[in-house]
Amino acid sequence: MKICPYVTFPGNCADAVTLYERAFKVKAEVMRYSDAPSENGYVCPEGMEHLIMHAQFELGGEKVMLCDNPPEFPFTIGENISIMVEFDDEDSAKFAFDVLKDGGEVGMELRETFWSKCFGSLCDRFNIGWNISVGCPQE
Repeated sequence: MKICPYVTFPGNCADAVTLYERAFKVKAEVMRYSDAPSENGYVCPEGMEHLIMHAQFELGGEKVMLCDNPPEFPFTIGENISIMVEFDDEDSAKFAFDVLKDGGEVGMELRETFWSKCFGSLCDRFNIGWNISVGCPQE
């Protein structure tokens, strides 16, 4: 299992990536909304083509992940940092997700996506955001 911070921005993620690359002398991997594969019916939201769907860089041997907020999800400064947990197996991910969602609010039920065998997001009863993931679908 691995964990990392996941930071969401209200449309200025590219500026943040540029700043962090400069400050930490790193190179981020960046995928824009328009770069996402259209399989499984994905359609890039209008006006989001140039925004960042996912970016990541390594800092101190650990990943830091970032993105611009999709319009269908509310954005509140102060609630824009969550914890990403990458599990090795789906059973462990499902168990953690079910425990965390009790009394919380699910943003996205666990399901296969183009980036993960199993991914879901939620805010637990303490208002902490969690992204639960299991590897890439092609693994």
